[in-house]
Amino acid sequence: MPVSGLLQILYPVTVSSASDASGRVYQASAFARASRNCKDAKRMGQNNGQKPNAGIELPAAPLAGIGLIVLAALSFSILDAVAKYLSATLPTLQIAWMRFVSHAVLAIIAFRVWNAPSLLKTERPVLQIIRTLCLLGTTVFNFLAVRYLQLAETTAIMFAGPLLITALAGPMLGEWAGPRRWAAILVGFGGVIFVTQPGTGAMHWAAIYSVAAMISYALYALLTRQLTATENSAGMLIISGVLASILMTPSGLSVWVTPPDLWTWILLLGTGVLGAGGHMLFIKAHTIAPAPVLAPFMYSQIVWMIALGLLFFNDVPTVTTLIGAAIVVASGLYILYRERVKSL
Repeated sequence: MPVSGLLQILYPVTVSSASDASGRVYQASAFARASRNCKDAKRMGQNNGQKPNAGIELPAAPLAGIGLIVLAALSFSILDAVAKYLSATLPTLQIAWMRFVSHAVLAIIAFRVWNAPSLLKTERPVLQIIRTLCLLGTTVFNFLAVRYLQLAETTAIMFAGPLLITALAGPMLGEWAGPRRWAAILVGFGGVIFVTQPGTGAMHWAAIYSVAAMISYALYALLTRQLTATENSAGMLIISGVLASILMTPSGLSVWVTPPDLWTWILLLGTGVLGAGGHMLFIKAHTIAPAPVLAPFMYSQIVWMIALGLLFFNDVPTVTTLIGAAIVVASGLYILYRERVKSL
């Protein structure tokens, strides 16, 4: 999962807060509210003869937050690299299944579900199931993609997820993008085409897996935003892990291959640790540093992916991959910039 897209889950443009027969009522996101509150506080401070920043409580550790967000990107990158390494000896479905099993066990222990069984309750079970299926699609398709493609290639394509989220937020959430953001979306998808090169001999058929993973991820993110209006975030984390583990058990067992050594076992079980650890680092970073400061550093994931590909798989990214990735990253950063301008 690209770190860039997680920002849109934690700090969406708008979040559905309620609905009735006449339609939905939308609230401003935490990101937008924080920006407006800071602006209002500055204005009030100036009117009272105070310094612009007097009395404003802002996260005070931007450097620490940047460090954490870079580590989160590294964690997710290592997860993909481990999945690619394991795919040489183990079936992809088995790797994905064990990723969710270890995820579920860690989440249950971390949140002490036995003391808070209410975390497993949900008001929207159907959406929870669909969201979990989208998460499954994201993981399985991505693991299938890294089996055949370079890590840099899969990341470049997955970075288009936030662009697709922005495009689909209109019909799904009523959050319509303006002409400038639509222009950035189209340019970003042009970058994906530049990486995949459809219609040419350079396109690897497995790029379809990355595109499918990116689409699944965008739907997963949008459903997450819908569910945050009524569901507990910790509950969603636990439910998705447990439900995904249960759903994947038949396929995981049907292709099971016993890991040949202890190191393979450690890596297999470590996939859930890397995924959960990355999410925790990401959330912690946003509790101590402003989102606009962190956003550009989320794209450090492409650097980690290129480095890991070179170091462990001797994969040298092509010029087209690097150019396409740069186009996608630039488009994503522009959309983040427009969201910040819009919220001020």
